[in-house]
Amino acid sequence: MLALKNKFKNQKIKLKHLSARVFNSQSLVLSQTTLYEIIERYKHCTVRYYASPNKQFKEPLVFTAPLAINMSIYDLYPYRSLVKHFQHSGFDVYLLEWNKLSYQDRHLNFMSFIDDALPHCINFICKHAKSEQVSLHGWSMAGIFVTLYTALHNNKDCRIKNLMVLGSPIDSYASGRVGKLFKNLNQLISQNKIVQKTLYQGQIPKHFIHTPGLINALGFKIMDPKGWFDSQKSFLLNLESPQSIYEHATMGQFLNNMIDYPGGINQDMVLNLWLQNPLKQGVIQLQDKVITLKNISCPLMVGAGSSDQIVTAEASKPLIELTNSKDVTFTLIPGGHLGLMSSQKSANTFWPKLTDWLTQRSTLLETKN
Repeated sequence: MLALKNKFKNQKIKLKHLSARVFNSQSLVLSQTTLYEIIERYKHCTVRYYASPNKQFKEPLVFTAPLAINMSIYDLYPYRSLVKHFQHSGFDVYLLEWNKLSYQDRHLNFMSFIDDALPHCINFICKHAKSEQVSLHGWSMAGIFVTLYTALHNNKDCRIKNLMVLGSPIDSYASGRVGKLFKNLNQLISQNKIVQKTLYQGQIPKHFIHTPGLINALGFKIMDPKGWFDSQKSFLLNLESPQSIYEHATMGQFLNNMIDYPGGINQDMVLNLWLQNPLKQGVIQLQDKVITLKNISCPLMVGAGSSDQIVTAEASKPLIELTNSKDVTFTLIPGGHLGLMSSQKSANTFWPKLTDWLTQRSTLLETKN
């Protein structure tokens, strides 16, 4: 009888949690609770500042976000937050947030970010932080942004002390089934010079290749169906756990509220970087500028998700051979494309490793006696 009552009670709890998740999910979202200050707004960019309560290092850490996502991934849970982790590790933290882009922004492209927004914001951050340099972190598309920015602006006045690139496609053809698809498409396109010229020389009107946030959210799940399925399965198997319900709602809010990809970005990211795969050779042409990865000479950390199906380790790793950096580290990170940024395993094993790496390459502030 007691076992039957407990089973009934457990089923009642599960039904209550499921109902809350379906009908009141917004109240369950735990993300973005860490306090920050907005210190700059520039065109399509906002700069957030998370002050360290025990600042120990001169150079701040700057997170550069990919497009399409909201900022939840950087401050996902109060008890597992990337920005909070580095705040309490002694780093002032800045986050470059791209505003909610729309159809009006369809002409934005890679150069809009790496040769305009990033230089402006990083110069502003240096002044705000009273530091000549910053440590720069980029995940996914943002890893491409920070890599190309550093290569393009790596002169005697270079602002980048340390560079961290995680889950970013350098050899796109090596990225599993997705990479093979793009390689085969490129071979097919190359057989028709008119189609090739139309696709690769920017002749498609940007409004035709601008993708709204809803399409990006669906595409993200389609590119990693196993990861999405495993998440739903874990949720249903753990309905009795309040933490599971909160975390599922929080991640769902992140995944289901993505932002537009401008047409110019799709031209550069999909039709150039993924389809033509120029970064495998360490060089890419954007408009009238040829950007060479050999221009990068700062300490470099390259990371890849051990089970990432979107950007595999084989696609990310070639970066370690393509720069002039004498201090290069490559590491596998537990989890898939999202998990490498937010999973409990990543927080337990990779975040401390990245903190140690960054600490060893940052300038310790002098302590006052």
